[in-house]
Amino acid sequence: MNGGKHNWRVTRAQQRRVRGFTLVELLVAIGILAMVAVLGWRGLDGIVRARVALVADMETTRGMQLAFAQMQSDCEHLAGVDIMVRRPALLWGVDRLTLVRKSYVEHEPSRLQVVSYRVVGGQLLRRESPSTRDLAQLEQLWQALLSDAPAENSPAVVLQNGVAGMAVQGWLNGAWRDDLARSGANPGTAGAGAPPPDEPPQPSLPSNETLTPTGVRVGLTVQGVTTPMLKAFLVGGT
Repeated sequence: MNGGKHNWRVTRAQQRRVRGFTLVELLVAIGILAMVAVLGWRGLDGIVRARVALVADMETTRGMQLAFAQMQSDCEHLAGVDIMVRRPALLWGVDRLTLVRKSYVEHEPSRLQVVSYRVVGGQLLRRESPSTRDLAQLEQLWQALLSDAPAENSPAVVLQNGVAGMAVQGWLNGAWRDDLARSGANPGTAGAGAPPPDEPPQPSLPSNETLTPTGVRVGLTVQGVTTPMLKAFLVGGT
């Protein structure tokens, strides 16, 4: 009997030690787990959002670099004054850049083609005309690209999306100039224009100064970003 009573007491003590949680304890534990889950989800969501933004920025930067590389290649092959015979080889202004570059085909003489860069509807577009050796035909191709008339033989290629604007400057007469018209050089070719009243006029070029700059600086502004990405390069391989 004594042994049985002792075993019974041990069993009751063990049952007290292994009893389950109360309802209050379960609710507290569930609340703590819920808080930890919410904090973990917020941290994970922040990491995912930051990663998505970083990938988008990297893609934009890569696209801008490719666009700049294409512009640099075109400007390095700019047609010289001796080839153009007093015709403009490069024209720049707000949201556009137009130039004449030399085109090379293996085992054939070099040709000329017109290349145009424009920002339209948040897209940086590039168009190139067919190559030619006829200066009269080149003049027609030049005017066609300046007029932005659609053409099957010179379709526009999207270089970059999400571009808010493009600013182009040329290095002429020891200064960066926004466009030819405002610099006073051949306004009939570049288009009439004058600086805004709140901006000082740029010095005019001498009458014997060439219209072809020795350098070009391009600034591309991404939508939602105030600071543009700048790239400066020489023209004509000089």
